[in-house]
Amino acid sequence: MADELIIERRGHIELLTINRPEARNAMNRAAALALSDALDAAESDDDVWVVVLTGAGDKAFSAGMDLKAFATGEFPITEKGFGGLTQRDFPKPLIAAVNGSALAGGFELMLACDMVVAADHAKFGIPEAARGLVAGAGGLIRLPKRVPIAIAYELALTADPIDATRAYELGLVNQVVPGADVLTAAIALAERIAKNAPLAVRTSKSIMKQAAELSEAESWPINNDAFGMIGRSADAMEGAIAFAEKRTPNWQGK
Repeated sequence: MADELIIERRGHIELLTINRPEARNAMNRAAALALSDALDAAESDDDVWVVVLTGAGDKAFSAGMDLKAFATGEFPITEKGFGGLTQRDFPKPLIAAVNGSALAGGFELMLACDMVVAADHAKFGIPEAARGLVAGAGGLIRLPKRVPIAIAYELALTADPIDATRAYELGLVNQVVPGADVLTAAIALAERIAKNAPLAVRTSKSIMKQAAELSEAESWPINNDAFGMIGRSADAMEGAIAFAEKRTPNWQGK
């Protein structure tokens, strides 16, 4: 694995750290390929139930595209999108531990995650319009689905950043914690998820993600099919037996 990404396993949690602090964790081609490969591996590994993505140091989660690398012809984009993430349909819970600024493509990487724990000094925004560009890695698609449309317009059209407190108020982040605690808090959130049945967790995420794009009437068949599948799973039986026996379930993910 490239030096641009650090991979750690903590029980059923995979921790991925973009390791380019000297470049504010901006994405170059090597970092994008490393992250894409790591997410591919995590998706196919039955022992990985939750993934946490963060950046090295305390200055930036990611500054987006590495413009110096871009100037030499490097593109940090794979078939799964910017950074190997933004166009990926990742089935497992993905938590962003935002340890510093998340701007431009870094903000779009964050928006591709399911949940966010932010350091209290973090900054968020899509400043591309101030540079004559548009946010092309999903920010203009996902942001209006995460905040009121008027706020999405404001962030995209003014190019102004917001702080962590404002991001929390808008529902963009789940928690704001002191910078020194951001990874601990993100891992704690991941552990709360990982104590539950992994198949049920993944299926719940899938239902909600699909339903967000559909009407209620269109969503019910998806919900009902998934409910039937889960009801026949080994984990559903294990959950019932463990409850009756007053013990911790032994999940199999099946």
